[in-house]
Amino acid sequence: MRAVRERCVWSQRITHRDLVPYLIEESHEVIDAVESGTRADLREELGDLLWQVLFHAAIAAQDPDDPFDIDDVADTLTEKMVRRHPHVFAGEVATTPDEVLVHWNAAKAAEKRTRRSVLDGVPRGMPALALAQKIVGRAAGAGVEVEGATGGAVTAPTTEAELGDVLLGLVAAARTEGWDAERALRERLRGLEADVRDVESGP
Repeated sequence: MRAVRERCVWSQRITHRDLVPYLIEESHEVIDAVESGTRADLREELGDLLWQVLFHAAIAAQDPDDPFDIDDVADTLTEKMVRRHPHVFAGEVATTPDEVLVHWNAAKAAEKRTRRSVLDGVPRGMPALALAQKIVGRAAGAGVEVEGATGGAVTAPTTEAELGDVLLGLVAAARTEGWDAERALRERLRGLEADVRDVESGP
């Protein structure tokens, strides 16, 4: 990576922002390899994703005001994982996945003391459906439940396959009506976020 950054004229000009589309693309290619690829595909795509991390770190190392390199990234990650696994690296006990999650969430909450809302830290660049799942979960934590279009609670399909059918049917209906399903969901999420912040701000 160091050699490429130093000797490739294209790579020398690349910024963090320039790399974002490639990071998104490589992440999706890893997902495709996990879901429908071969072991060789997964090995290759993980390497491509790792290259993006190395590239960002190489750019960061040249920042004149606040440089850091891949070793700093690894150190920060190691410190975080040690903190979030006290049942592995300290004297805490966790014998079930739920107990592990309790430790993880407690450590994460301690790290994010400056956050004022359950919505803080949710990356807005996520695809709308993934963003919706994240925000709905955070909203439930704040006591805001999502209701269906009829005013009642949303009735969940009984399997993931049925869920896929329902979602695909909704997208097809949106297409028939000339609606943008992604935009519709994002606009609805803005309303849900406003509801959560209203609850958090109190009466």
